[in-house]
Amino acid sequence: MDFTIVDAHSHLWLKQDTELNGLPVKSLQGGQSLFMGSVRQMMPPYMTDGCNNAEMFLANMNYARVSAAVVTQEYLDGDQNDYLQHVQEKYPNRFFCCGLVDVRKPNAFEQGKLLIERGFKAIKLPAEKMITSAKRYMLNTPELMQMYALMEQKGIILSIDLAEGDTQIAEMQEIIQSYPNLKVALGHFGMVNRPGWEHQLKLALNKNVMIESGGITWLFHNEFYPYKGAVEAIRKAADTVGIEKLMWGSDYPRTMVAITYTMSYNFLFGSKLLNDNELRLFLGQNAIDFYGLKNLEKLPYVKNMVED
Repeated sequence: MDFTIVDAHSHLWLKQDTELNGLPVKSLQGGQSLFMGSVRQMMPPYMTDGCNNAEMFLANMNYARVSAAVVTQEYLDGDQNDYLQHVQEKYPNRFFCCGLVDVRKPNAFEQGKLLIERGFKAIKLPAEKMITSAKRYMLNTPELMQMYALMEQKGIILSIDLAEGDTQIAEMQEIIQSYPNLKVALGHFGMVNRPGWEHQLKLALNKNVMIESGGITWLFHNEFYPYKGAVEAIRKAADTVGIEKLMWGSDYPRTMVAITYTMSYNFLFGSKLLNDNELRLFLGQNAIDFYGLKNLEKLPYVKNMVED
């Protein structure tokens, strides 16, 4: 492997202590969390104290030879803006961190403006969590449109995970048409393998919209390794919008409850559906170009104890 790998979708948090739809989400022990009324294995059991920190992730990245990672956010993990600002400042060549705007709180524009002033180069909207049984928060409200305008002006990237299918497509189309120079990263590979995922995929036909595959091993969990259906979906997406519009993401650490971090990308090497140049673009170069990553180090291979 003679190219640089970049993870375009990962998560970090010091502690989960929040609520989602009025129900608690709290870190427990052994990698478990109280999640909306039940206990779930939120991350690998060796993360014993509930802390999903940068140093643990760096150890996994170094072992898997991943040079850099984009750290996104989710409402279910709580506001990690302070911690991620610290991570960005401490490890500027390893992490590209997104600030979180919480539309459930007032003044979304002011939240975004403050995050930009604090130095964040991307803002995250977990859009699928903006639709609840009680309320739907629209993506194209006047204050959010004002925020996108500022982001376009300042060169700030919008990281967004849409609800499955075409639920929020019309809102996204309005945003993209209104701010054509706003760079957008769509997460979870458009909720591939859910009905209507092609609607999200085709948004990447717009010049500044990319698709990243964070969570694809979760979406194809039932078929498990080596995720033949996931590789076929990546091939279909490449044929539809171009391989240069696609980026690999792991969704670390949640997907690591089923597989290792290395397994989250090396299943691609067992398939003949992607050639070497397509793998180079998908696994790293596209993210390097899109996020403007600089001074990345190619990491050496360290042999395992089980190897000869």
